[in-house]
Amino acid sequence: MKETKPLAGIRYGHGPDVDPALNAFVEQLRSLGVSMVGCLQRQLPDGGSCCPISHLEDLASGASTRITQPLGSGSTGCRLDPGALANAAEDLSRQLESRPDILILNRFGRGESEGRGFRPVIERAVELGIPVLTAVKQRYVPEWEAFSADLAADLPAEPEQLMAWLMPQLPNHQTISSKEQASI
Repeated sequence: MKETKPLAGIRYGHGPDVDPALNAFVEQLRSLGVSMVGCLQRQLPDGGSCCPISHLEDLASGASTRITQPLGSGSTGCRLDPGALANAAEDLSRQLESRPDILILNRFGRGESEGRGFRPVIERAVELGIPVLTAVKQRYVPEWEAFSADLAADLPAEPEQLMAWLMPQLPNHQTISSKEQASI
């Protein structure tokens, strides 16, 4: 029997966005009663700027945290607010102690590739035996591969495939599989 990998990354480039698949997966998990922690990114239009305002939605509480900062109309720098991201990572680290069934993060990006951002949260989840799902933009694949070594599965942005990866890792997956069959 093939060993299930504790990490999974959905690789994406300039094609279809992975957010709809992550959203559908989260909704499916909620309907099955799977406990989860993590963050999904939500973007709202910013009337005074060409760039949207980004928020992280906390999957456990539903709270929303703004992670972009206004830099002015002429700015070309990164709008990510490192303090807001650090606070979100601290919150997730605390939430991991409740031993959820899965950690879902919207991205393994620049911060994570440099050892910051949610990377310590991912490391802690693996230590605790909690499966981790994230999305990895093509430009960060080398860093993801170096970080995850042979612990990560590459998955398509398809909720059915994400569920197939997660199910064997859930302690009560037989019960969930029965519920899932009943909902089909």
